[in-house]
Amino acid sequence: MVFQGSSAAISHTGKVRSNNQDSGYAGSNLFVVADGMGGHAGGDVASSLAISRLEGLDRPFDSTSEAERALRDAISDAAVDLVDTVGVRPELAGMGTTVSALIMVDDYAVIAHIGDSRIYLYRDGALTQITTDHTFVQRLVDSGRITPEEARYHPRRSVLMRVLGDMDTDPELDTFIMPTQPGDRWLLCSDGLSGVVDDPHTSKALGLGLAPGRTADNLLKQALDGGAPDNVTIVIVDVGGQHPLFSGTPTIVGSASNPVGVEVPAAAPRRSSWLHPNRQAANEPTHFEPAPEFLEELIEEDRRRARRRRVGWIAGVALVLVIIAGAAWIGYQWTQTRYYVGADEDTVVIYQGVQQGIGPISLSTPYEDTGIPLDSLSDFARATVEQTISANSLSHARQIVSGISDLAGGGG
Repeated sequence: MVFQGSSAAISHTGKVRSNNQDSGYAGSNLFVVADGMGGHAGGDVASSLAISRLEGLDRPFDSTSEAERALRDAISDAAVDLVDTVGVRPELAGMGTTVSALIMVDDYAVIAHIGDSRIYLYRDGALTQITTDHTFVQRLVDSGRITPEEARYHPRRSVLMRVLGDMDTDPELDTFIMPTQPGDRWLLCSDGLSGVVDDPHTSKALGLGLAPGRTADNLLKQALDGGAPDNVTIVIVDVGGQHPLFSGTPTIVGSASNPVGVEVPAAAPRRSSWLHPNRQAANEPTHFEPAPEFLEELIEEDRRRARRRRVGWIAGVALVLVIIAGAAWIGYQWTQTRYYVGADEDTVVIYQGVQQGIGPISLSTPYEDTGIPLDSLSDFARATVEQTISANSLSHARQIVSGISDLAGGGG
């Protein structure tokens, strides 16, 4: 049956990149986000080819298993298209695209995923990331070596471990089937959104209850306000909802929205010079898929970074301990410039330090036993001495003792 719900798709170049390599599709049953990679032209072509292959699946399916097989086959065919395109246009070698696709079949969502675009489910006020990023940093998160928050700012966060590219006609996909229900809100997005807008803000925007189009605009604005260093593509799908659409014209956004269909751009004229013969400039790719030998270098680089973090943490703790110890020593030295008059078991004593202590640690020591017996003092004088008498200096303490001695003499 045709999906009953509402949807919206939007795509934006962002604030840094000069072209949009993302593509998005929102139809009757099919919803897709593809984030292209491979330079100025390659990413455009790769994501457009993926959408071109997948849009034929925007129809009712008799079963979820049929839809899952169709997704796998279409994405594999898209990989073949990429290989064939590079065979004709070798200057596009290295292009590829992520694919996160969802087909609604009755009360189920059939999902296919490769790369680092994402599919989220917002249900009953809670946002859940459904897909797993196929990235180097996600592998570090899974192994417990870094936290998800650290992954957001890791310098290698765009290194893809799996992608739909021009080197493999049998890509390794994640496919699975999930039950869905009225009130569910699905979000498909490129990392231009998820890499800038964190989950709490995304959840808040999805929970406002606005129509899919206004919600997508809200999320896009947050990404742009956050700098939008990459292309941003958003597809929102509401199951049921206040205004379900039983049919409608598909919405295609991003590079795949070219009205004349998928075109492989002509190669730019090459200009030779004695300094840079036959060399063309290219934009830095949005993502990078490592060769196997380079992966080991990345792992070793992360180990070095982890060691530097540990050394930095240890050095920081050591510095704090040194500061604390220095402050304690300065404080202790100050206490030793103070004196007070007190008592030991049977005589009046001048103590160096202060009466207070730190737990079991005393901050004073006997400095001079005056030899004045406690039992030679009046009851009041003896109680005063036992409670201690503060002095500003050693000479002041001796003046106090002289007064006590006179009292003892008078008492004797």
